[in-house]
Amino acid sequence: LCGSATAEAEALSAPVGLIAPHAGYPYSGGVAGAGYARVAALGRPEIAILLGADHTGIGAPIALSGDHAWATPLGESPVDRDFTRALVDGDAAIDDAAFRGEHSIEVQLPFVQHLFGVSTPILPVRVGWNAEPVLDRFGAALAAQIGGCSALIVASTDFTHYESDAVARRADRTALDEILALDPVGFLRRCRSERRTICGPGAVAVLLHVARSLHLDRPEVVAYATSGDATGDRSSVVGYASVLFTRETG
Repeated sequence: LCGSATAEAEALSAPVGLIAPHAGYPYSGGVAGAGYARVAALGRPEIAILLGADHTGIGAPIALSGDHAWATPLGESPVDRDFTRALVDGDAAIDDAAFRGEHSIEVQLPFVQHLFGVSTPILPVRVGWNAEPVLDRFGAALAAQIGGCSALIVASTDFTHYESDAVARRADRTALDEILALDPVGFLRRCRSERRTICGPGAVAVLLHVARSLHLDRPEVVAYATSGDATGDRSSVVGYASVLFTRETG
């Protein structure tokens, strides 16, 4: 179901996962850029699967885009319609209403377009704050469709919101330890029990399921910062992290 990588750069040799933030570029763009730069150094993906957060609560639990393309000032990126249709089931539905007012995927798209070109197909997916079985099933379905395709799978999320810099860094370190352990169940349960303010837990959980299924078992925190690093105000910050997922065999 994957498209063909363009000839300008060598294709990725295997799927790659990335967690990247989606705040305003002056605040989180450096952290996101560090993660995307690492992906670009590995090669060009055949498709970019963009797992967005759910800030509005509108639409299907897992929403797929019915559009044929998504546009930014850099150009139009085609939505992979075959991949989209293959994922429609009892949990996932084509629901464009879910993407209205939701910025978490739109912030990622210019990185993909700039580094890999507007001809690289995309798969936008808005992942809600869903029950663990729903996320587990969708992660399994997504991994099965990816198969051996050299896909880039991005989970778009910011981390702790509106705590002091010191508190945010401690909380985010714990969450990142769970992510590095490829533990989607533990990550989600602690998000709920500790009322963490991570805004894309569903997207992260799906990526962790995919990483486990596709043996992307070499996770690495590429960059971490808080908004206080940009503003100088450390009394109330938002945390940002880029995490890369690759295979041990490279």
